[in-house]
Amino acid sequence: MPNSNHQPDIKSYYNQLAQNYDDNRFNNSYGQYLDQQERAFLADILMDISSENCMDIGCGTGRLLDYANYGVDFSPEMLKIAAQKYPNKILLEGSLTNIPFEDDHLDVIYSFHVIMHQDMDTTQEFLNQAHQKLKRGGKLIFDFPSAKRRKTVQHQQKDWHAANQMTLLDTEKLAGSQWKIIKSQGFLFFPIHRIPSSLRSIFRPLDNFICRSFFKEYASYLVIVLEKQ
Repeated sequence: MPNSNHQPDIKSYYNQLAQNYDDNRFNNSYGQYLDQQERAFLADILMDISSENCMDIGCGTGRLLDYANYGVDFSPEMLKIAAQKYPNKILLEGSLTNIPFEDDHLDVIYSFHVIMHQDMDTTQEFLNQAHQKLKRGGKLIFDFPSAKRRKTVQHQQKDWHAANQMTLLDTEKLAGSQWKIIKSQGFLFFPIHRIPSSLRSIFRPLDNFICRSFFKEYASYLVIVLEKQ
């Protein structure tokens, strides 16, 4: 798993990637499908919550800023792109463990494709920070690679990139008594991007069903919603 020594590498990586990030990551069938799944999940959770006091941490170029008034990222180059796309959003330079905001104020904090690059200590620090910034009853939403899926497919990790895999039991331990788990589900049980486009309409409903079932931990990614106690 990565540790804090990798943070300069991660920051440099995303600074260099900023200009082409959207095209490289989400202008393809895999990225578009995952984007649709994540947007549907957020739209459902945030249905009755105003974006005014919501924050996207690790907002990058602003892909999911439709659902938040505040965006935080540690890459100034990524934030520049986000500012061009969302000039009316409040964008701040910060990190999972240094959220530049007042305590007990936010209704929701969400973070996608960020925890996966950290380690367990940093993840715990993030939960502690988020707990300070959220109101009582506020929600914390984040995703991570599924450890059970990776064990099943015998995933071989090469470096820090997406190395922070967890189980739902791991998140329960991290949450402790400060948080209540109110929802979890999987993303990408099937490799949709490898299935012919003519057949995807058949697999997508089945993929969605499995990702919400007992077998959710065998999807590629897990997303969890915690409520501040």
